[in-house]
Amino acid sequence: MALSRSLRRSRSSRFVLFRPLSVLGLVLVGTSAHADSENTASSDAPELRPPEVTVLTHDPRAARGLIFIAPKARGLAQPGGGVRDHGPEIVDDEGHVVWFNPLPDDEYATDFRVQRYRGEPVLTWSQGKGFGGLQHGETTNYILDRSYHVIAKVRAGHGLNADSHEFFITPRGTALITIYNAVARDLSSVGGSTAGKVIDGVVQEIDIESGNVLFEWHSLDHVPLDETNQPAPASADKPYDYFHLNAVSPDEDGNLLISARHTSTVYKLDRHSGKVLLRLGGKRSDVSLDEDTVFAYQHNPIAAGFRTIRIFDNESNGTPVLPASRILWIRHDRAAHTATLLRALEHPEKLSAASQGNAQGLVGDHTFVGWGQLGRVSEFDERGRLTFDAKLPTGYDTYRAYRFEWNGEPDTAPIAKVQSDADGTTRVHAIWNGATRVARWVVRGGDSTDDLRPIASGRWAGLDTALTLPRAVKVVQVVAENRGGGVIGRSAPVPVTP
Repeated sequence: MALSRSLRRSRSSRFVLFRPLSVLGLVLVGTSAHADSENTASSDAPELRPPEVTVLTHDPRAARGLIFIAPKARGLAQPGGGVRDHGPEIVDDEGHVVWFNPLPDDEYATDFRVQRYRGEPVLTWSQGKGFGGLQHGETTNYILDRSYHVIAKVRAGHGLNADSHEFFITPRGTALITIYNAVARDLSSVGGSTAGKVIDGVVQEIDIESGNVLFEWHSLDHVPLDETNQPAPASADKPYDYFHLNAVSPDEDGNLLISARHTSTVYKLDRHSGKVLLRLGGKRSDVSLDEDTVFAYQHNPIAAGFRTIRIFDNESNGTPVLPASRILWIRHDRAAHTATLLRALEHPEKLSAASQGNAQGLVGDHTFVGWGQLGRVSEFDERGRLTFDAKLPTGYDTYRAYRFEWNGEPDTAPIAKVQSDADGTTRVHAIWNGATRVARWVVRGGDSTDDLRPIASGRWAGLDTALTLPRAVKVVQVVAENRGGGVIGRSAPVPVTP
């Protein structure tokens, strides 16, 4: 059974690793996202203003791959006062931006990552207006190929609107999504209005190709209101978010794991009937959790081995239960009514994420962590040592964060943009949004397009790499080279205006 909050607050905050017992601006045609106008060969391409990522720690032991985040302005206010945009973003371990897709100010992306669809790696995210409750307008889940073209869109079925917490593609070409749906309900049993509204947490599994709903589950059919830790709203007009569904993914046996933040419970569902097979945590846990295993306001439960679930344990819903958020590996035994803590991680700075967050398993038993509301991302090795740490600008966060290997192959040309500074210096900006194989840029210049020769070069330093011209020329072109020195792309020549 769960311990009381007062008792749990008294627990020691020291928590160390437990060794285990045995991871653009692109045009989205027909969507509200921006177009890939900057991927045309032009010196007039719009400026990309991705949020900058500051790397705090980068150890050579960190896993390979790029980092996938979806910065959004904290509190869903206007992003950066117009200084920076927001949207899905890929960066490397030095904080250099590899790809960025700026979104309109009133739309937000979540759960940006690499998944597999039809046997190929794809980029996916959820996009809508609002986050963390009832959405405003339609929410759409996007699937993009290596060239950053939308190849599929997934929306909720049965007249419902998807929520942005989860977009999980299964090996059989289906998508698991979450939905928040407000329905009328007498809330007097929990101290609310007799004419109130409650948010029903809905899970749908959708066939991506056809859009058909293959499975649908409703929290109100299986989880009573009294399992919540949330007080009923004082106003009858405010829907009661008693459940707060924030994750769904397959368990090791093919059934489903879902997370309800406001009941502090992970539920295991029968994939066919929807019956609750296991409650882990919360007021009605089917297994006994000891003092160190009890979690609160969690996110992102993921199958992590035999009867083992990895959980991002927030330990806060605005008011901390424990001083720091944690990543837990819990092994459960329904028959024996027991749960065992196999491993736990905390950030050395004792970070406490009041909302959002996730933990991803990587090769070599490394763990990549997104600290949700804090706008921090970290990686830990198999011994719990910090191998990577970075932060977003003040005022931005990312719902989840991941590390994946990704080979982006935009089918558009690089761009050359010329900038003349007040001191007389001329710089050329080499831009190729999403190209992952560029190692070096070469600037070719001359008096005409027929007289271009190499005049400057430099190491790739992000989506927008600036190179200073050593002498005056009338026309420039940028050429992208790979690690072997081979040419993999070149821009159209552009004039240098004094």
